[in-house]
Amino acid sequence: MQAVQCRMARAALGLGVRELAEMAMVAPATISRLERGEELKPRTVEAIRAALEAAGVIFIDENGEGPGARLRKDR
Repeated sequence: MQAVQCRMARAALGLGVRELAEMAMVAPATISRLERGEELKPRTVEAIRAALEAAGVIFIDENGEGPGARLRKDR
């Protein structure tokens, strides 16, 4: 998950930094660091990604048009 994908996913869900941090059980500063593009431990990124996916986000890999995120239809 790239920084831009995290920002997109949060926006799509209407979540603030604090809300996502609570869902992923990390500090709000950790979310901010990720979204600034700072390197985090892989397990921390995975916890954030898992929280977003559980909330209904699908991450789209780089496909020539850039990475992305969207919401599941059944959300």
